[in-house]
Amino acid sequence: MFNKLKTEISHFKSQPRNFQILILTNLTYAFVLPVIDTFVAAYVMRNSNDPTKVVIYQLTVYTGIPLTFLLNGFLLKHFNIRKLYSAGMMLSAISMIYMMSLHDLDNVGLGVAGIIMGLSFGFYWANRDVLALAITNDGNRNYYYGLETFFYTIIAVVVPVTIGWFIETRGGATHDDASIHTAYKVITGIVFLITVIASIVCFRGSFPNPEHKKYVFFKFHPLWYKLLSLALLKGLAQGFLVTAPAMLIMTLLGKEGALGTAQSIGAIIAAVIMYVLGRLSKPGDRIKIFAVGLGLFALGAVVNGALFSGLGVIIFILLLLIAKPLIDLAYFPIQFQVIDIVNKVEKRGEYAYILNHEWGLYAGRLIGAGTFLALAYGISNEIALRYAVIIIATLQLCSIFVAKKIIAQGKILSPDEPGIDMKAMGEVAESIV
Repeated sequence: MFNKLKTEISHFKSQPRNFQILILTNLTYAFVLPVIDTFVAAYVMRNSNDPTKVVIYQLTVYTGIPLTFLLNGFLLKHFNIRKLYSAGMMLSAISMIYMMSLHDLDNVGLGVAGIIMGLSFGFYWANRDVLALAITNDGNRNYYYGLETFFYTIIAVVVPVTIGWFIETRGGATHDDASIHTAYKVITGIVFLITVIASIVCFRGSFPNPEHKKYVFFKFHPLWYKLLSLALLKGLAQGFLVTAPAMLIMTLLGKEGALGTAQSIGAIIAAVIMYVLGRLSKPGDRIKIFAVGLGLFALGAVVNGALFSGLGVIIFILLLLIAKPLIDLAYFPIQFQVIDIVNKVEKRGEYAYILNHEWGLYAGRLIGAGTFLALAYGISNEIALRYAVIIIATLQLCSIFVAKKIIAQGKILSPDEPGIDMKAMGEVAESIV
């Protein structure tokens, strides 16, 4: 066991320095992500008892992201990418501080907090994608995302259960609202400290800014439009699934401790799966991984809709926590591979594709969140929580066939791409249909 660990450490050290620094930066910031993804939504649910407010908050977050991607492209001309990346991480804490300062969680206050968080995610993800694209190639991207996701999921074992039970303990048997609010403030302070540390780690790297080129285009290669359709399908789930676990747990169980425990149990299983797949899988395995992830998501959605109980939501969260990293492990390398191929054909800057891809995600997020809100306002919150996820999970299964077409066309456009086993990828794609 010890020798195996030494081998893995040696393999990590064999990677370029900027590869290591980016992983360590993201590892540090990973302690913040479960708080943002889960407990911010739980805070809104606890203080409003209205799932639609959570989705409205999430919509403002998602609206801020593509706008910030657009702004980020301009700012990269004037600021080092490390500063913008760090600003994104720190803005997440500022958004939480602002939300905690609100006496009443009305739609205006939630909207402002959401826009600030959208700025945070925009700067973080835009620059993270630029850096990840620059320091990896198709041969080591499975390892990069597998390692990153492994650490994310390990952290997701510890952070949610610790925070969940810390909040409940502070609230005591009577669930005192003032004490619980204080607990959320303490957590926000810790989040701010972690973002500062992550920024310091980031500045240890020597990340160059991407070459500045025109980055706003309206016409693209047909292969890119296929990826945009895949992005739209991915965005469908992101529309409200980021906050769905918190909404379901707080609605059916009403306890942050249960939310944290469910998140942690699922993360233990996912952590092992992600590292093994990231270390051992090949580019040709991506469709298989993608299909399994989407299948687990659909299964969890059906179970949640059928049972709609504490047990149902726990099963759904467990399956979702395994499905999401599987989907990401396959999706991001496919996305970057398409950028590599289309960029060579169209001879544009890579940031043009990163920006345009985000708008594809945003379109899907609007449709996903809109589906939930339409069911919630048109029928009831219960119907929305119960059936919106089934509708979206079913639509997402189409992603398997879209990904197959992307890989098949990529095989034609770039049959000799170094590091890309296009033959194997084509064979796997054919086996899916």
